[in-house]
Amino acid sequence: MTPETTDEDIRAAALQYVRKVSGFRTPAAHNRAAFERAVEAVAEATRQLLGDLEVRGRSRAE
Repeated sequence: MTPETTDEDIRAAALQYVRKVSGFRTPAAHNRAAFERAVEAVAEATRQLLGDLEVRGRSRAE
């Protein structure tokens, strides 16, 4: 993860993505668990991506 990207940023982006692709701003009660699982899965995939990226001129430890 880059120093300027916070977990809050990642979750907000994941939430925005899931809202966009599902077409729901807020899911109905019977869809809430699936919605939250999707947000967490997208957030985790994003964390993995950011952790794996190599940026020229920057060491991985930064």
